[in-house]
Amino acid sequence: MSPTWQLVKAESVLTLRDKTGPLWGVGFPLLLLIILGSVPVLNEPTSAGPTTFELYVPVLILFNLAILGLSAMPTMLVGYRENGVLRRMQTTPVNPARVLGAQVAVNTAIAIAALVVFLATAKLGFGVRLPQNPAGFIVGWLLATAALVSIGLLITALAPGRGPATAIGTVLFFPMMFFAGLWVQYHEMPPLLQDISGYTPLGAGAIALQAASLGDFPGVQPLLVLAAYTVVCTAAAIRWFRWQ
Repeated sequence: MSPTWQLVKAESVLTLRDKTGPLWGVGFPLLLLIILGSVPVLNEPTSAGPTTFELYVPVLILFNLAILGLSAMPTMLVGYRENGVLRRMQTTPVNPARVLGAQVAVNTAIAIAALVVFLATAKLGFGVRLPQNPAGFIVGWLLATAALVSIGLLITALAPGRGPATAIGTVLFFPMMFFAGLWVQYHEMPPLLQDISGYTPLGAGAIALQAASLGDFPGVQPLLVLAAYTVVCTAAAIRWFRWQ
């Protein structure tokens, strides 16, 4: 096997052993999906057209991305730097930048698996229609994934240790999930909160995924917002990243 593939394999084992991504990023939102799908009142049509449960499916997909991007990946990478792993790798033929790439690849693979499982569970278990605009859904999901990964890399660059990285990710997670519609759906928010939501990464992601789920291609604004987060946070992470 090539060194890169061996590194990805090793990072996969370590990520699964850490349990943050698989347990909290996949298991918990999947359990929440099943619980919400089992509540009869949530399967009744809303004023927005679809049922409340159908609106929650994209939100829980974003829940998965948020855990992976804001918690699992940065905590793992900051731990590597804190323990001197990245510094020691600079003295070997394996470039430490490959560790970042391997972690991104592993967490992206987990996110793809979670996406398939969530959509299959919603479809087969509760009769939710698959996204009516698949192309738009894929574009929105890819941009949301890129935005959350770039934010995670920025947390990795700035956090001095695992504790602060976990704290930063937690502080960002709850308001982001609020604006994604986890507690109050977007169409039920006051106009001011809707405006704010549209400029947050998970709020823009929810708008894009819900539009694609209903058959429309996501609007320009949420896609541009996600792209802007990706570019700005990636550039900042590159600028301030420290190997030791």
